[in-house]
Amino acid sequence: MEIGILGGTGPAGSSLALRLASVGHYVWIGSREQSKASLVVEEALQRFQEEDLSLFAGTNERAAECDLVVVATPWDTMLKAVEPLLGELGGKTVISMANALMRVGSELQAIIPARGSAAQTLQAVLPESKVVAALHHVPAKELGKISSPIEADVLVCSDYEKEGHEVVELLSSLPGMNSYFAGSLSQAGPIEAMTAVLVNLNIRYKTRVALRVIGIPK
Repeated sequence: MEIGILGGTGPAGSSLALRLASVGHYVWIGSREQSKASLVVEEALQRFQEEDLSLFAGTNERAAECDLVVVATPWDTMLKAVEPLLGELGGKTVISMANALMRVGSELQAIIPARGSAAQTLQAVLPESKVVAALHHVPAKELGKISSPIEADVLVCSDYEKEGHEVVELLSSLPGMNSYFAGSLSQAGPIEAMTAVLVNLNIRYKTRVALRVIGIPK
């Protein structure tokens, strides 16, 4: 599968690109400036010379041409990134991994957008796309350690159940990760907000926590 990552030069996007490429997908890291994406790809290929990674650099426009598209920009720049790409993204599955958070004192707190979540906001802006919310709780550093399994589970939700289950299957193929379909996009609000709790635990205990789901038969 050819997967494009909009805003793929940040920690989350570049780490996800590495992980997906490590299991055989063709991954395009997109950026507003192709030179920035090229630098990230060059560094990744240099770092993992022993791996046969199909990792490519391009603009966000090129990344949006892929079969599956991930929006990995910060939530407050998400709309600016996708609005010029409405045509390219029409009819496609678009993964939203954004979390609307703000710092208040020493803590991070969740922001509830008018639509209820960042994912629902994205769906409203991309009415012809099939938005799937996923990957909100996975630490970027663990995603990028492609020699180790991911000790984390992922909750996935979408108003398009078929596409949601396809994303579940994709993410569950990553070593160590389990993925579960949690319902319609209305579930994205509490899922995104939970990220603030996990990040605050990281800060308090100086670690990187992740979510595990128990009780569901595999």
